Amino acid sequence: MKHRILGKDLTVSDLGLGCMGMSHAYGAPADKKEMTKLLAQAVDMGYTFFDTAELYGTPEHPHDNEELLGTALKPYRNRIVLATKFGIRFDMSSPDVNKPVIPDSRPEVIRSSVEGSLKRLGTDHIDLYYQHRGDPGVPVEEVAGVMAELIKEGKITHWGLSEATEDTIRRAHAVCPVTAIQNRYSMMARWYGALFPVLEELNIGFVAFSPLANGFLTARYGKDAKFEAEGDYRTAMPQFKAEAIDKNRQLINLLQQTAAEKNATPAQISLAWMLRKKPYLVPIPGTRKPERLRENAGAADIVLTQSEIQMLDEALEQMEMSQVFGGSKVIQK
Repeated sequence: MKHRILGKDLTVSDLGLGCMGMSHAYGAPADKKEMTKLLAQAVDMGYTFFDTAELYGTPEHPHDNEELLGTALKPYRNRIVLATKFGIRFDMSSPDVNKPVIPDSRPEVIRSSVEGSLKRLGTDHIDLYYQHRGDPGVPVEEVAGVMAELIKEGKITHWGLSEATEDTIRRAHAVCPVTAIQNRYSMMARWYGALFPVLEELNIGFVAFSPLANGFLTARYGKDAKFEAEGDYRTAMPQFKAEAIDKNRQLINLLQQTAAEKNATPAQISLAWMLRKKPYLVPIPGTRKPERLRENAGAADIVLTQSEIQMLDEALEQMEMSQVFGGSKVIQK
């Protein structure tokens, strides 16, 4: 797999691996032995960029994903980039499947979080440390100041912001240079494309999470799709509702037609479209299956011309789509 540069000097594979779904939000956590094998396969395929967060887990094992990566990726630590996140906790009193999140980026909380993540990841430094969500109670300048201290101490080497807006990015970057933002982006969620000029001005990378709209853009889900009632966020995602399948038919047809023309899959077309958008944009699709891992990696080899990208963009602008999942509710407590 080829590589891209986030910010000034963070080199990562064209596609990263979003690891959340191995432990969180897609039903019961996957088998640890299988996921350890999958992560090793990812390294062998050329993935060098692995994304997690301190709260990807279950009520019983709240830090499950960091612990998994810490053990599974230890043999490859000097060959990979580890990204994790701080700054939110779940509201476990909520009856919702996808629990609301409560921001908390007080400096002492960040300090505690980074030590916990370093220990669970089995490393002496974090390559990319994101503020998971903004905290209205703590100015982003104060958060950036803590990041500068952690960089000076060698505990992290780069930092970023997740679900960030232009104002937040500019204020944070002025205190401590931001390497990347991690925002939702896909053919169904294109609104953060408005940030591209800002990112280019400041030399900041864009890491795209949910690049396949939580799997919907693989074109493998119909009205008969079944999800685990407990712990699978897809049960509450609008793009998987029966009425949405009809509403998104034109989008799926476009993907299938383009895929047939390129001898590819709909998922590969979705990712290839994104990779051709900007050289500093890195999608991080997640999976639990080796065949999907391989399929996603293959997207980097698909060539879409500028005219084909323009055709896809124009079609996307004009077609009707359902709503797409926009993330867990953020609340204050």
